[in-house]
Amino acid sequence: MAQSKLFEPFDLGPIHLRNRAVMAPLTRSRASSDGVPKEMHVEYYRQRAGAGLIIAEATNITEEGRGYAWTPGIYSDEQVTAWKKVTDAVHAEGGRIVLQLWHVGRISHPDLQPNGGLPVAPSAVKPSGKAFTEEGFKDHVEPRALEEAEFPRLIQDYVKATRNARAAGFDGVEVHSANGYLLDQFLRDGTNKRTDRYGGSVENRMRLPLEVVDAVVGAWNKEHVGIRISPVTVMGGSSESDQQGVFNTYVEELSKRGLAYLHVIEGQTQGDRAKDGFDYDALRQRFDGPYMGNNEYDFDLAIRRLDEGKVDLVCFGRPFIANPDLVTRLRLGAPLAEANKDTFYGGDERGYTDYPALTPEEKARYVQAA
Repeated sequence: MAQSKLFEPFDLGPIHLRNRAVMAPLTRSRASSDGVPKEMHVEYYRQRAGAGLIIAEATNITEEGRGYAWTPGIYSDEQVTAWKKVTDAVHAEGGRIVLQLWHVGRISHPDLQPNGGLPVAPSAVKPSGKAFTEEGFKDHVEPRALEEAEFPRLIQDYVKATRNARAAGFDGVEVHSANGYLLDQFLRDGTNKRTDRYGGSVENRMRLPLEVVDAVVGAWNKEHVGIRISPVTVMGGSSESDQQGVFNTYVEELSKRGLAYLHVIEGQTQGDRAKDGFDYDALRQRFDGPYMGNNEYDFDLAIRRLDEGKVDLVCFGRPFIANPDLVTRLRLGAPLAEANKDTFYGGDERGYTDYPALTPEEKARYVQAA
């Protein structure tokens, strides 16, 4: 039976975690067309409550923020009620769960927008790639540049989503500032071509993301707000000419806010990790708070990074899909099941809630073999 810091308790301020293994937010596209989680979401998250912390799948703060079919929201009463069933189920199992607040910005399509409107973005820069709509994949379109007068409304959308997440029983929220979505688009000079006080210098490009973070903290408190960043991930052709400089500065500013944690995707999302010359340790050194590492972590890498003090928490993504009892399997040294990629996105309970946990007999065998 493995002994590791991974299985030790950890306190995120007032949020007590039973271990340091975090379930990463995983988009599965199984909500209703109007963004309401279903009963199968309750069972799916309940099964995985053995994680020290669950970060629930990216969740739209408004219909405008939606970029993928059948993704959940947190802007309607019906959505809040449905999410409350999820958080109640996780808490009944002794787990902790936070909600990731999501606005995709330009990574969308009129089919997914209210009244068929254009997606919004810092600037009218068309992304590459295709959007996942209920009618299949469709080419992205050129977005509409947000007017500065719209920013108070946008920030208020984050505030409402935060309050709704709290009402739904979540233990906190995570601001999604990664993966080429709206806040990340504001940070990068390849997607932010603005000439007002929200564009140009690094300080200006950080302005809206930091205003959002401050508003979210104000709607709850700093101990219940984390943030996710992905310095080198490119989505839809997004780019940044000075990744290290921009994200070093951004993390320094985030650190001043005393947030619950910094969640960093190390390397390209779902790709090679840390082979890009980016210095992730520089981010850890600049953030005065818990650091959560993510991307292609296996058990050995998690142990090494924890023992070296490089991370405080480790995020596992896809392994949690086919292994609802991932933490138990890692502790016992049991083999991990392989997920069926054909059922990752959309569909019903198949490939969602039907992956079995170890039986008591199987657990006993691995304990005896240890």
